[in-house]
Amino acid sequence: MPKNFKGVDGRDKPGHDEPSRPAEIDYHCAADESGAGRSGEWARMLPRLISTLVKVAVASLIVGTILDHFGLSAGVLLKEVGLTPERVAELARHGLAWALPNVLLGALIIVPIWFVAYLFRPPGQHSD
Repeated sequence: MPKNFKGVDGRDKPGHDEPSRPAEIDYHCAADESGAGRSGEWARMLPRLISTLVKVAVASLIVGTILDHFGLSAGVLLKEVGLTPERVAELARHGLAWALPNVLLGALIIVPIWFVAYLFRPPGQHSD
């Protein structure tokens, strides 16, 4: 048997004569691997979130200006789909009335669990 052969992906693969080495694992990783996120992750995510929100706002302004130029307004579009501004406001109130108690109920469970997990973090880990 040859010592090396080409695998399906075209790279050299070890043959039967050559012992394969196990993958090296770094057991002393400095990063937080708790699943709650790594330190500094929010510092990178927040600017991306703000950038995305600004892009959506600018795109909405451009499309709204174009639609207004052609005589389309929110009232006209709502009438086309059979809604009134009052009905949309009523649907939004009903949605909020449904969602708010469920969010508060979930927070009664999630916040204490998060707090206990926060208290029992290993020393030296910061949430910077």
